[in-house]
Amino acid sequence: MPLRRLPPLHAVRAFEAAARHLSVSRAADELGVTPGAVSRHVRALEAHLGETLFLRRATGLALTASGEGLAEATRLALDQIAAAASGARLRRLRRLSVGVYGLFASRFLLPRWAALRAAQPELGIDLHTSSNPVDLLAERFDAVIAVSDGAPRAGFVTHRLQPIATVPVCAPSWLADGKPDFAAVPLLHARPRPDDWRRWLDHARLGSVPVRGGSGFESIGLAIEAAAAGLGFAIAIEALLGPDLARGGVVVAHRVVRPTRRWFVLQYDQRLAEDPALAAFAAWLEGAARTG
Repeated sequence: MPLRRLPPLHAVRAFEAAARHLSVSRAADELGVTPGAVSRHVRALEAHLGETLFLRRATGLALTASGEGLAEATRLALDQIAAAASGARLRRLRRLSVGVYGLFASRFLLPRWAALRAAQPELGIDLHTSSNPVDLLAERFDAVIAVSDGAPRAGFVTHRLQPIATVPVCAPSWLADGKPDFAAVPLLHARPRPDDWRRWLDHARLGSVPVRGGSGFESIGLAIEAAAAGLGFAIAIEALLGPDLARGGVVVAHRVVRPTRRWFVLQYDQRLAEDPALAAFAAWLEGAARTG
């Protein structure tokens, strides 16, 4: 795109006011400057254009033919700018309906909600949480934050937010005597992810440890809360563990982290890509994910 070759915009504004009033002094009053400043701006604009814009007579100002043409063009342009600026001030972002994986909502979004409100005070969001992938279809909401492989999907915009990697956690008291014996401690299970313990144990080269004991829970969040209560060891998602570690209820029970091919992603219909509210939310969310 070629660069715009614009005259000095202060001079354009001063000229438009003087042309509208056919008076330097009235233009100065409107703009809150001195008549001398208006005159200097107009002369600078004439020098820039190589055209005489006003005939200066004893009875006042009169526009030349060039001046009349420029006055009409600048008046229309400034009116459009004023209207656009007014519209931007009056515009309100529409309220979004966002489906969210429950653990992501409680461990990532809610601790940062005040920051979102500060960054986007006009943005309203209704959260609908679930740990069931069937409930988090992008077609049902303006956007979803769900678990996927992060690959592009035809007709949808997909933003990778956080990788999913798993790590065991427990109450600090379980590690008072050193490293745990995973064969001898209760292993707590999140029913939506029944294979997490087997996969982590195999990755940590503890494949001989049987997956037994402990209770089952409706979500990872509840399993972590049970671990904090001292009931056993749970598998957590590393990227979402910050709030639990900060509260001190649980600690990481083993240094091995098991990576996966799954991600938390923000996904929405391609047709909404230019929606101002969704664009504002996506930009904030990606920034928050980058900074952790």
